[in-house]
Amino acid sequence: MTSALVAVVAVALTIGIAIVATAPGRSTDTERAAQPASTATSGSAPGGGRRSAATLREDFLDRYVRGGRVVRTDQGGDTVSEGQAYGMLVALASGDQRRFRSIWSWTRQHLQGDDHLLAWRWTTEGGTADEQSASDADLDAARALVLAGKRFDQPAYTTAGKQMASAILDRETAQTDVGRILLPGPWAATGQPYAYDASYASPVAFAVLAKATGDPRWEQLERGSHAVTGTILANAALPSDWSQVHQDGTVDPMPSANGTGGPVVYGWDAMRMPLRYAESCTASDRALAGSIAPTLQRNTQLAAQLDLGGTAVTDSTSALAYAARAASEQATGSTTAASRDLLRADRTAATTHTYYGDAWAALGATMLTSDVLGGCATSSGGAS
Repeated sequence: MTSALVAVVAVALTIGIAIVATAPGRSTDTERAAQPASTATSGSAPGGGRRSAATLREDFLDRYVRGGRVVRTDQGGDTVSEGQAYGMLVALASGDQRRFRSIWSWTRQHLQGDDHLLAWRWTTEGGTADEQSASDADLDAARALVLAGKRFDQPAYTTAGKQMASAILDRETAQTDVGRILLPGPWAATGQPYAYDASYASPVAFAVLAKATGDPRWEQLERGSHAVTGTILANAALPSDWSQVHQDGTVDPMPSANGTGGPVVYGWDAMRMPLRYAESCTASDRALAGSIAPTLQRNTQLAAQLDLGGTAVTDSTSALAYAARAASEQATGSTTAASRDLLRADRTAATTHTYYGDAWAALGATMLTSDVLGGCATSSGGAS
């Protein structure tokens, strides 16, 4: 598969910060912001209590998977690599070998290129609509494949996961003075400063793939990602959806991957960061997730987007917002508070179903109540 990358030459913003190269045609922040978001509600989830992670997973698979394709029903019926990877993780966690096989088969046939990475977007009208890969999807898919190879006793999955893992290291990472970092895609490797999304980094995925491949670059990636995320949180109460990382490791918060657009926010992307780090088996990673809990706990109701100081910039909310706060709370040992927020995430997802919200209601509950995806954030506060 030939990448359609058109690199944008870095220029200076009016405040003197460089704009990083971006992948044309990809605007996940805009699309997520456009999806219907629930108005904050009170009360309990359907049935009176929080649904188990297993029930949330089954609901996601039944609602969005059609013939192996994870359909974004609330966004025009297209499919993105991120969704396929989520589907694989959800099916894996449920032990649903049939649906895992179906989702991976569709993904391999329609999205995977000769470089083993996944094209980002596919539509019913034209097939592959954007051939560029997204590292968060590639990383989640590789993790799912390696774990599925063991759980389902399918060596072919392990092989496919290891091939994808090598491609991620080769094409979607960069070396900086503070260590190796995960780039959002191959397009971001064209020049410095590097576009960076802290929520793409997954310490558990790094560990799973390090063990499977024996490649020392995964440990380098864990150290570099931790260092950059630590710098981000040392300079702001919350991580931004996007940042840019300079060669010396300094970091600037950005409004988007290319430095243009609206305000810098903690939103649809950044909210995944505490979930990724809270499930880690490393205490220092969990500490990063826990560090944002005080800011998120200022108000019981959470908006879908906050500024980096924790002030709401929208009236709507999302299931992911509560799952993210649950992760930060659990990382500090506050399992009761985490359980309450997982209930809020469930309730919000049930109020207005969206592909993204339902995916993270299921994944968040799974990551925080089970070690089935390779993590260590298990809690007595939830059923898996």
